[in-house]
Amino acid sequence: MASRTSRDVLSRGLGVLRQAIREQPRIFTVAVVGSVLFGGMIIISARVVGTVIGEVALPAIERGEVGAGTLALAATALFGISVLRVAGIVGRRLGAGYMQYRLQASYRRRVTRRYLELPLSWHHRNSTGTLLSNANSDVEAAWYPIAPLPFAVGTLVMLVGAIVSLFATDWALALVGLAVFPALFALNVVYSRRMAPRQARAQRLRAEVSGIAHESFDGALVVKTMGREAQETARFAGRAGELRDSLIAVGRLRGIFDPLLETLPSLGTLAVLVVGAFRLRQGAISVTELVSVAFLFTVLAFPVRAIGWVLAELPRSVAGWDRVRRVLDATGEMPYGQRVLDPAGSGPATLTFSDVHFSYPPAEAHQPGAQVLGEVGFTVPAGRTVALVGPTGAGKSTIASLAVRLVDPDTGVVTLDGVDVRELTAASLAGTVALVAQVPFVFDDTVRANIALDRPGIDDEAVWAALRLAEADGFVAALPDGLDTMVGERGTSLSGGQRQRLTLARALAGRPRLLVLDDATSAVDPRVEAAILAGLRSSTAEPGVPVASILVVAYRRATIALADEVIYVEQGRVIARGTHNELLATVPGYVDLVTAYEQAEVERAQESPYGDDVAPLPSGLEIEVDR
Repeated sequence: MASRTSRDVLSRGLGVLRQAIREQPRIFTVAVVGSVLFGGMIIISARVVGTVIGEVALPAIERGEVGAGTLALAATALFGISVLRVAGIVGRRLGAGYMQYRLQASYRRRVTRRYLELPLSWHHRNSTGTLLSNANSDVEAAWYPIAPLPFAVGTLVMLVGAIVSLFATDWALALVGLAVFPALFALNVVYSRRMAPRQARAQRLRAEVSGIAHESFDGALVVKTMGREAQETARFAGRAGELRDSLIAVGRLRGIFDPLLETLPSLGTLAVLVVGAFRLRQGAISVTELVSVAFLFTVLAFPVRAIGWVLAELPRSVAGWDRVRRVLDATGEMPYGQRVLDPAGSGPATLTFSDVHFSYPPAEAHQPGAQVLGEVGFTVPAGRTVALVGPTGAGKSTIASLAVRLVDPDTGVVTLDGVDVRELTAASLAGTVALVAQVPFVFDDTVRANIALDRPGIDDEAVWAALRLAEADGFVAALPDGLDTMVGERGTSLSGGQRQRLTLARALAGRPRLLVLDDATSAVDPRVEAAILAGLRSSTAEPGVPVASILVVAYRRATIALADEVIYVEQGRVIARGTHNELLATVPGYVDLVTAYEQAEVERAQESPYGDDVAPLPSGLEIEVDR
């Protein structure tokens, strides 16, 4: 079993190397040419050194004098060979390094691009720590053998040249080489087999340590408020200790084999001297040939190790490549169409759901998916505001995700101005619809950068207009540097309500024709929320910000009352629709829900009399309001 596993790793590892060569053939050729030049100069230098010793140094010692011309010629030859060897080293190292880093950069971009192409359902099944490991350490591991690969290829050419040179010199010395070189290869193969499982385990543990670290840091609020610092530290320390032990096992094996790889050529040199002395006494070879062969064995030790380096890194490369390919080969992306709607700012859009069904994919392939929505149908007319109301788990956020095409329905159609959203280009969809999610995300950048996002046409005037509409211009103007204020990672210098209004302003700055608010003002004071929605409904008076259709996931009575129509959903189905007063009069479930929400708001207001935006909590531990 171990033998089959080793052969499988070797075969797959060579496949990874072939892929690298196919993608960077020119750079690889440059690196190999440099490596072959280096190897060729080693063989030639052995001949030159032998000639200098046998035909220059020894005769000079016998005569008691050194000819200046002969000495200059020998020095010139050695210097020229050294220059060519240096040129080979430079070409090999630059080519290998350039090839390795180009591949790493290319595959980081591919992995990241694939992340953005895959639907949210795929991301839900993969932890952030694993995804970070895929794009970083796994990509690095996949192409780690590229650095010694050209050296190893050049070494193979050099070994063939060395064998030919040995046979051209003397058959007995060639037999010594034929004994030593296969032994070196056999030792490298044994080394690779022993190293394969250790490297694979170390790579897996790297990903697990990265995942635990990210989870602990990202969940700092829960860790601290639940007093789990010691337990999380112990959990991380335990897995980090396993990684340490795994890497020590790798180092211990390397510590055993490296001396053997160093010793074997030295033993070959000793054997050459013994056999060579006997052949020299027989008159079969000259001193020049003996010195050349001995010198050749001496300098072969380091290049031959390059083959071992490649073989030793193949298991790690295969482990990393498998993880990278898992991302690149993942299915479920949502291709865009070619249709284009009217540009942003040309008036509100009409959103229509027609008999939409949706199920989230199962955690396991053999399990059925859980249906979230069934027979959902409604319309958000152009320029109107529709409130989506329902208990927790009714499917409101899923409807919001379908409206902006974060996911696609299993059956049914979602249309904008009568066009299936699946037929729209990515740019047209992004320019038509904007989503403000429950949990606001703010980049570690300035207020201006967070709102503009480098989108063309959004200047400071447009930024301030969006801030005014989001009722955020007041607190932004009061910040130390105004629009140039750095808000910190995830907006830690802002309160929850301020972050929500900042993300709302970001959406409005793009002048969307349809605005989807998924409980996007839950951390905002009710009076501020009412002012925001009232401003959105009458935004024709706001210069530079057009009227937009609005689909709002709401639970506050004041918010719901501002809507032109209310859609009440339960268990993924539309139960009733109408105005707020009509549903209060006809739908008992709606009455109970709105009353419960209203009572919860009253209790929260009594417990927290300070309202919204009082100040951020220390150390970035803001409390996100979510139901």
